[in-house]
Amino acid sequence: MPNGYFHRVAALTPTKMWINNVTKEEADLAIEAGAMGCTQNPSYTWKMLNHPDYKAYSLNLLRETLNETDDDNEVECILQRKLVKAICEKFMKVYSATDGAHGYVSIQGDPIHEEDAQVIIDEGRKNREMSPNTMIKIPATEAGIEAMDTLIKENTPINATEVMGVSQAVEICEMANKIRKEYKVNPPIYISLITGIYDEWLHKEVAKLGIEINPDILYQAGMVIAKKVYRILHDRQYNVGFIGGGVRGFQHFTEMVGGDVCITMNWGGTVDKLIEMDLPVVSRLFNPVQEEALDTLLEKVPGFRQAYMENGLTTKEYEEFGPVEYFRDKFIDAWEKTIELVKKERAKG
Repeated sequence: MPNGYFHRVAALTPTKMWINNVTKEEADLAIEAGAMGCTQNPSYTWKMLNHPDYKAYSLNLLRETLNETDDDNEVECILQRKLVKAICEKFMKVYSATDGAHGYVSIQGDPIHEEDAQVIIDEGRKNREMSPNTMIKIPATEAGIEAMDTLIKENTPINATEVMGVSQAVEICEMANKIRKEYKVNPPIYISLITGIYDEWLHKEVAKLGIEINPDILYQAGMVIAKKVYRILHDRQYNVGFIGGGVRGFQHFTEMVGGDVCITMNWGGTVDKLIEMDLPVVSRLFNPVQEEALDTLLEKVPGFRQAYMENGLTTKEYEEFGPVEYFRDKFIDAWEKTIELVKKERAKG
């Protein structure tokens, strides 16, 4: 029986490892190491077009796709589907072995038109056609929630991403429960709390605002929010899965061990290193939050208060909340770079 780090985590706790933005080889390695699912984001096409082992392959697919549409943005959408479909095929073995409980590959496409619910719906429907284990990843913004409302009613598996605050998580869960009850559908639904990116943004925000705070307390901010979200999901019996994402440090996995959560991470530099480190499996999610840390964060850091309080953000504020914009800008940059490459390849005739 496999005895690697993530296999031992799975044997002793309900915590699951997912993998993020993988190549086909990385998918194989991750599945062997115990990965139960996968997330692919809008920067995936740019990564593959610049990957030393996949550049030629991805460029050939791009040139092939140029013949399918005159719309450069649509070329990128189709190219992303072609690249991600290969990963869906890899995870079908997990999907089949668990009777569809696991093995999903969530895909988040065009980040440029995220304010248009109909664009998200149309793209989600096309992406869903790729494979039975495709999960549609949609930002938890006003337009994204409108799109989720429609797609959940169609029994579409959903990963609500770009969740940076408690208010977003609760609104998604309430919506999901209401739709399940009224429409008698029960697709798998997850929220992705992007703890690592939130922490990265918060450190920059605190420095920009000149807030003086104990670094040991600031270090805990994202996990304090994660623990509250997990507790709410459990106590209110929302039947919505928890994915932790945007991992920027090993603590974003190790501090979640013990909970019924999925943590999605990059292979290189995170998953491979955790396997190499082979840490003891210790449940830490249910360690209590230090009162001094919580009080200090609430008192000194506005961006923490907004994320931590259940009424900290309104639906209209989600899209412009600092860490959401910070995260989305990374995707837009990669998406636009790919479109520029599409234009150059089209110009070659």
